Parts: sequence; C-alpha cells; structure tokens
Amino acid sequence: MNEKYEKIISLPHPSSKTREPMPKGDRAVQFAPYSALSGYEDAVEETARLTDKKIELDEYEKERINAALTSIIYGQTDARISITYFRPDERKSGGSYLTATGIIGKYDEIKREISFTDGYTIKIDDILCVAQSD
Repeated sequence: MNEKYEKIISLPHPSSKTREPMPKGDRAVQFAPYSALSGYEDAVEETARLTDKKIELDEYEKERINAALTSIIYGQTDARISITYFRPDERKSGGSYLTATGIIGKYDEIKREISFTDGYTIKIDDILCVAQSD
C-alpha cells in the first residue's frame, strides 16, 4: 500500500454533525445531464425548419382567381369551396401553403379578405388557388 495514505485509510468516513445525509435519489440528480446552453436546441430546430417562398402570380392568374371568387360569392350562397393560400411565417422569412375548406360567409372588398362562416379569414392577395368542393 502507498505510504501516503496509511494514516487516513482506516479513519471513518467524514459526516456532518449538523446536517442529515442527502438521500441517494437526490444525490443522483446532481450528476444528471444538463443543458449548458438553454434554448440552444430550440434555436437549432427553428433554423432547420423549412419555409416556402411565396409564389408571385401574374395578372392573368390574379384575374382568374378574382373571377372564380366573384362567381362563387355572387352565384351560390352556400357553395363549399377550397382555397389554397400562403400563410407568412411569424418567425422567419417565407411561410407555408395551406388549404382551407368551407362556406364563404363574408367578402370584404376594402380589406381584401374572405371570411368563412366559421370565422376563418384569408387575405385575397395570399390566395393561390380556388376550387369548389363537394
């Protein structure tokens, strides 16, 4: 045995006279992995999240969409339609294309918005495609 430790090797394990020993479960927690950079994983996920670029329609496509909306709005009051539209991302450039299906409840020419009867609103300038649903 090493001579350096001969004097202390047989001494009892030191313990506090004023505090109780920590339970084994609590001792294990202090050695659990931790995140040194809080929020780092969230930032990486956000950067990796893909967004689409908004497709800019030409005048012909815009006119086609306006004609389809006009015929639906003023033709059949309870027509069920599907609208594919662009929704800008709140955190980064770009966005995503979504499709909403329902019955048009309100058409606001001043705000250039369409509202479905369930209250969902879409900006006309974000519409990519309009189709009647069955």
